[in-house]
Amino acid sequence: MPENSDRELAEIRRKIKEILVEGLSLEHWTPEEIKDDEILFGQGLDLDSLDAAEIAVLIQRNFNFIVGDPEQTREAFYSISTLAEYIYQNTQGQD
Repeated sequence: MPENSDRELAEIRRKIKEILVEGLSLEHWTPEEIKDDEILFGQGLDLDSLDAAEIAVLIQRNFNFIVGDPEQTREAFYSISTLAEYIYQNTQGQD
């Protein structure tokens, strides 16, 4: 089972990177250049609060679930990996 979840998380991380580059028009990045532990806000990708709102919309469109209250999901939006974990936990059993 853990191997399956590792593969699913890797796929989610890959998809997050693609949708961030495309959806946020990150012109200076490619999905391959973004590390799994890349910090999303303030440094790393240097995103801001408007980007956070757009990421929530992109997650809803691409992963088919609604992101909770931003105050409660702040930790999930820390990095690519924490965001992937959050998405994985909220989409298990959906198909």
